[in-house]
This record gives sequence, C-alpha cells and structure tokens, in this order.
Amino acid sequence: MNLLLLIISSMVVLFLGYRFYGNFLSRILKLRDDVPTPACTLRDDVDFVPAGKWYLLGQHFSAIAAAGPIVGPILAGMWFGWLPTLLWILLGGIFIGGVHDMLTVAASVRHQGKSIAEVLREYMSKRGYILFLLFLWFSLVYIITTFMDITAGTFTDPVRGAGVASSSMMYLGLAVIMGIVLRRFNSPLGITTLIFLPLVFVAVWLGPHFPLVMASFGNMDPRAMWNAALLVYCFIAAVIPMWLLLQPRGYLGGFFLTLMVGVSLLGIIVGNFIQPFVIQYPAFTGWISPGGFPILPLLFTTVACGACSGFHAMVASGTTSKQIARESDIKLVGYGGLLLESFVAVIALATVLILTVSKANALEDPNQIFANGVSVFLNRLGVPTELALNFALLAFATFVYDTLDVATRLGRYIFEELTGWRGKWSPYAAALITLILPAIFVTTRMTDAQGHVIPAWKMFWSVFGSSNQLLAALVLLTASLWLFKNKMRYAVALWPAIFMMIVALCSLFFILRPWILDMLSQGHFIFNPMGITGALLACLALLLLSEGVSILVKTQGEKAETPMRQTPGEKP
Repeated sequence: MNLLLLIISSMVVLFLGYRFYGNFLSRILKLRDDVPTPACTLRDDVDFVPAGKWYLLGQHFSAIAAAGPIVGPILAGMWFGWLPTLLWILLGGIFIGGVHDMLTVAASVRHQGKSIAEVLREYMSKRGYILFLLFLWFSLVYIITTFMDITAGTFTDPVRGAGVASSSMMYLGLAVIMGIVLRRFNSPLGITTLIFLPLVFVAVWLGPHFPLVMASFGNMDPRAMWNAALLVYCFIAAVIPMWLLLQPRGYLGGFFLTLMVGVSLLGIIVGNFIQPFVIQYPAFTGWISPGGFPILPLLFTTVACGACSGFHAMVASGTTSKQIARESDIKLVGYGGLLLESFVAVIALATVLILTVSKANALEDPNQIFANGVSVFLNRLGVPTELALNFALLAFATFVYDTLDVATRLGRYIFEELTGWRGKWSPYAAALITLILPAIFVTTRMTDAQGHVIPAWKMFWSVFGSSNQLLAALVLLTASLWLFKNKMRYAVALWPAIFMMIVALCSLFFILRPWILDMLSQGHFIFNPMGITGALLACLALLLLSEGVSILVKTQGEKAETPMRQTPGEKP
C-alpha cells in the first residue's frame, strides 16, 4: 500500500471529523461571540490576555504536542501493527480526545478561566478536590520519569547521542538568551525570532562537531549521569521566571514542531513522485505485546497523546482558556488542536510503516525510529542524512524538554496547593519533593519478566499511559457533571469517560498483576515503587469515580440549580 495515500486518507478523515463532529459539539455548547470571555473581562495582560485564534492555536498545539504523539504511536505500531494503531488515533481523536480538550477549554471559559481542578471543586466535595490534586501530582511524577529517561537514552546513543546532547545544550542556551533579550531590551518579537530561529539550526549543525560526552562517575554510568543532570534542569526550570526559559524555549519549540511535521509531509509528497514509499510493516502483528500484555486494553493506553490525553486538560484549562478571545474560537483551538496532534501521531506512525520488522527491532527505541524515518523523508528533499538525523533527534529532545519542565512546574504548583504552603522557600521545596520519586525511579535497576535489565522509560511507559488515560476519564466525568448541571447533552462526555475509565483501570490491572502475584506467592510485601504508585493511582481514581457517579445519580432528574450562563437582559 502507498504511504502517501494512507496519510491523505487520514487527513481527510480528521478534516471530516473537525467539520461535522466539531460543529455538533459547538451546537451542544451553544458557543456565542456576544458573551465576553474571561480573557476580556479579567484581562490583566499577564495571565488573562485575549489572543487571535490562529496564534493561540499554534501556542496550544506546541504545548500539548510534545513527545507523546511520537513515542506512543511508534510503540503501539511495533507491538500490534499499524492498522489498529491508526484506527485508534483517528477514531479516538475525533470522538474522545477532541471532545475531552474542547470541553475542558469550554468549561474553564465558562468558569472564569479556572483550572479543571477548580472546576471539579464546584461539583464535588473538598475531599474529591484533594483526591484529584493527588492524582494529578502522581500522574506528573510518571510523566517526568518517563520522558526524562527517554531523553537520557537519546543523549547516550553511541552513534549520535553526544552530538544531539551538544545541540540541545546550545538550544537551551539560545532560549535563555532570547528570553533576556525580549525582557531586558524589549526587542520586537518578529525581529528576535528572525535572529534566534536560524541560530537553532546553526546549533543543529554545530552539535556533531562539538560532541558533549558525559563521563561515568562512581557507580553511575553516562545514562544515569544524564538523568541526574536532567533532574537538575527540571528543578531549575520549575523555579526560575517563566520569561527566562519556558516561554522562549516553548516558542522556539513550536516552530520546530511545525517545521518537523511540514518538511516530513513535504518529503513524503515529493518522494512519492521520485519513488513511492511502500508500507513494509505488517498491518497487524498479534494480540499480545512483547511484554506479555494484551492489545485490549493496552493499545488505548500506549497511544495517549494523539488520541486522548488527560495531560491536555492542564494546558487547556491552565493557560489556553485564559486567552480565548471569542467563544467560537474554542472549536478551532480545543478540538482542532487535538486533531492536529492526531496528525503528528500519524506522521510518527509513518516512520514505522516504511521499515521492515527486523529493521524496526534493530533500531529498537522510538526516538531512533522517529529520527530514521524523518531523515528518510528529508533525504527526498536533498537534505544530507547526518544533518537530517541530528535535526530529527534534536526535535525529539526539544519536544521532551517541553514536557519535562512544564510537568515539573505544574507538579510544584499542585504540591503547594495541596499543602497550602506559600512562602519564600515553598517553590524550591515543592519542586524538589516533586522530583524525589522520579529520581528514585530512574536510578532503580529495572528488569523485565525474563530478568533482563531494561531502561526505566520502558517499564514506566505503560503506567504513564494508564495514569494519563485515567486522568482523561476523570476530566471527562467532570465535564459530564458540568454539562448535566447546565442541561446540556452530557452523554457526549459520559460515554467516553466510561470507556476511558474501563480501559485505563484494566490496563493498570495487567501491569500490577505480576507484582501482586509475586507478593501472594512469597507471602510478604515486596517493595516496588512503580507498583505502589500505580496502586495508589487506581485507588484515587476509584474513589473519585464513586463520588462523581453518586453526584450524577443524586442529581438525576433534578432541575439544574445554576443556569449555563446569564447575560444582561436574558432570563434565567
């Protein structure tokens, strides 16, 4: 089968989903431009700032589309084949993930730009609010652990790791300098972009010429040393001002992401006229993953970002909702942003499709498969292989940085909210405590069922996916309560919430089953950090689910106490 035909078909399906199901959701929400949004009524030009819908779409897209829509589809494609993976990306994005993101933005906008946790607080008890914050915090711990170890693996690749590490450090340095230039010298954004964006590509070219090799120290090998260095980076990024690193790094990263997708697609189109790309990987490879887990439910938790991701709710209700200028923009930014991420997932999956099974197994890690695929696409545009590989690996590392520093900062915020500790030293202490579990996880010797030592990210990816989808289920449940209270069609969120809850809890059960069986057979408790935190996530999710269901059942048939909204001159 021709790869370009498959990609064009996927684009058509996503466009039709946006056109028809997106409009259906807009009618349910009754989006109106005559009602001022929080970005306008609460405007402070710091957090609440009205933004044009296309500019905001780019910002939101770069914030949600990190390494998740790359790693998940590649792993699922290798384990189960490209057909079930592609179907989940397309159908999940249109009917679950897009609904999740759009409703999160809408609910936050209708609640004065509050976060999804604060929205939940209005419909559940204080206990439910605290449980939700705990769940968020543990979920972020898994996100940090997984992507940190993936990055360390990229930097220790024996062939190009040192060059990519060097380019990455140059990239971070450029982001800091850009932040200082914008802040201290009030430099125009357009001119600054024209200066610093080309410098990023200079860093891509210079990296291999000045490789950065991490030496071993004591019992710590280079990978462990890079994990330690990334822990330090996360701590610093979580406590320094946003303008100094996160904002300029995210801004440059957005260009990188868009460019990567654009040139890959262009390479596939141009290459099709030279020598068509033929799909070599099997459409279906089996019902059981190499780790011994069944396709149902593991497929739905392996591919999170790109189909449905609970992490998006933090971005959608944390920053995006505070910049929505008109309610009608919610469809493009919330629903359209997720479907764009679904397309990124399709491109990532395409890097597997052009490989044979043996070649994919030889490359092994998702970052290497992704880099190989992008380099093949860029070769058709005349880009040298080495430069293309370095570009793709740096792009991958850039996406991971976006996840790492944002997740650590969010974990810091949530810990401060949980403890009520606000003071001079609370940001530093909260960031440090948030990083304790990731530090333990990445330094613990991990083995598979056969006793072979494996990277930490491979052990944690499934749990990360399960926790992420549990979070999505809880957010969809919150959206259902909000829609129900305001007499809107809550089933559009409730059925996806039920589905995501079932697959996430079943996935956690399969992941925790070996640990539980080991304890039962040996007759004593076995310390397993992943098992303990995974069990905690399951318990927190079940407690929140029981509370949400009880509230929904209790209020079933009752008249909503609060109208959806009330504008001047409008009757309640």
